[in-house]
Amino acid sequence: MRFDIFTLFPEMFAGAFDESILQRARAAGLIDIALHDIRDYTTDKHHVTDDYPYAGGGGMVMKPDPIFAAVENVLGTPLPPSVPIILMSPQGRVFNQAIAAELARHERIALVCGHYEGVDERVREHLVGDEISIGDYVLTGGEIPAMVVVDAVARLIPGVLGCATASAQDSHASGLLEGPHYTRPPVFRGWTVPEALLSGNHAQVAAWRHQQALRRTLERRPDMLKNIDLSQEDREFLKSLGWQGS
Repeated sequence: MRFDIFTLFPEMFAGAFDESILQRARAAGLIDIALHDIRDYTTDKHHVTDDYPYAGGGGMVMKPDPIFAAVENVLGTPLPPSVPIILMSPQGRVFNQAIAAELARHERIALVCGHYEGVDERVREHLVGDEISIGDYVLTGGEIPAMVVVDAVARLIPGVLGCATASAQDSHASGLLEGPHYTRPPVFRGWTVPEALLSGNHAQVAAWRHQQALRRTLERRPDMLKNIDLSQEDREFLKSLGWQGS
């Protein structure tokens, strides 16, 4: 899968994409991350990418012409309809695991990083087809949100994670938060690993993990229980913990 990222600050991405799982995935050819400096597509000697907003107001606005030029030069014209062009914006739909899975089905996506006060509205109207926010707060630019999207989407690409089923067991992947994990030693400062995990009984382990996921979701994100299909056994277990759902 290929990620094309359009940004004023490509240097910000160096550490995020050059370490750990993403670095190994790039080295293995599973993902390709291309950074495009929007300043390279300006036509003036000072490489100006922003200007004052018409009618006044605070901050500067990113000009449309270098953004259009960058995206069209990289993706080609007419723009390929199979490539989602996404503006990272606090006004976009809030990113979640379902959106990550949706994007992972594409062979290529383009991420445009806004900055300053934002981008000229004509970028929204005539270039990008989607806007994504990573939460209800405002950052200085779209670079960090773009890193989040790449990380979340890339780990859903087959082969990126060492275990083929690892991503399916993550928090939010199944609609529940993950339960607790333990590793060696079996006893640490008097605290022991739950017996179910030491039993060697795969069915017992799976049942324990599922119940712990239900417990943790109830304790920390009970709102999530409204959006998943609970079995009768799940409901009975949750009610034993004080759940008031139906």
